[in-house]
Amino acid sequence: MTVFALETSCDETAVAILRGRDDRSGPELLASEVASQIAEHEKYGGIVPEIASRNHLVYAPRLLNRTAKASKIDLSDVDAFAATSGPGLASSLMVGASMAKGLAIGFGKPYLAINHLEGHLLSPFFSGADCEAGIRPNVSLIVSGGHTMLVRVHALCDYQVIGRTVDDAAGEAFDKVAKMLGLAYPGGPEIEKLARGGDPNRFDLPRSMLGSENFSFSGLKTAVRYLLPKIEVIPSEAKRSRGIPVNGLSSNTAGPLDFARDDVLADLCASFQQAIIDVLVIKTIAAAQKYDVDLVTVSGGVSCNQELRRQLHEACSRNGFEFKSAEPSLCTDNAAMIAFAALLRLQAGFESQVAEEIDPNLALA
Repeated sequence: MTVFALETSCDETAVAILRGRDDRSGPELLASEVASQIAEHEKYGGIVPEIASRNHLVYAPRLLNRTAKASKIDLSDVDAFAATSGPGLASSLMVGASMAKGLAIGFGKPYLAINHLEGHLLSPFFSGADCEAGIRPNVSLIVSGGHTMLVRVHALCDYQVIGRTVDDAAGEAFDKVAKMLGLAYPGGPEIEKLARGGDPNRFDLPRSMLGSENFSFSGLKTAVRYLLPKIEVIPSEAKRSRGIPVNGLSSNTAGPLDFARDDVLADLCASFQQAIIDVLVIKTIAAAQKYDVDLVTVSGGVSCNQELRRQLHEACSRNGFEFKSAEPSLCTDNAAMIAFAALLRLQAGFESQVAEEIDPNLALA
């Protein structure tokens, strides 16, 4: 079976064509294209929904043509068309879903509405050997810009949400703290880069709700905000805009931007990053022990963080759990993971009604 999929849940426009195979090598990704909108949203420090949806309208048709050409597949030979139906930005979701529905109707093929979170959840099983073994029971950590959650996976389409964020997701916390520090957007990679040269034990930052299966990173973000004036790490201009005196000068005094010593900034980034990693690792291992599984998986954009992967892998090894992570190319928003989820659902006999609406708050379970 061959599946064509679109992913437009937020600010990435992505199209992919995936073909299932009968051998043990797993599905064949015939083509995958992603158009990033980071440059358009960076000036605002976050996603602007209307800009995102307008860009999807521009990029999606171009990517459709490029993937069809790269895959050497005629769209009439595609067995099913799929799109992310939620969760996400309503105006963005509408673009991909409408295009996939139109293609399904035009070619008389099935349509599959896919949950974005299920795409992440299944992505660690994408490769050949992992796919051949099937979707094994596991505890999965999904950690991205908008979502931080633990899920107990029983089988395909059989999921139990164990815990989720009650305020800021981990990715949101990275972006917001990076903005406080005057770093580029998105903030996660920038903080990770600086953290490599820092001391993660220098600043004592909170690890919230360790006794709960849910997550909270708002308090950590606030702790960093209150710490900044004390350690002179905010750029001078940012201090002035908040009315904080700079070197004894009033907030209206002009002057060049200047950071505190590089080691202080690196130590702060390392300490902040470690606080998030500690929470994620501790809760994931506790959930795996509680629900008696032998496999732990991680996916989502924040799981590209190499220190998180390393420490979670080491914690799994110490506690006797197998560990699987999605390939980095499948962690950020992409259509390949949506096509994979659609392919597995199609093979299991599922399909959606073309009249099915998008749902910006679509639940995983």
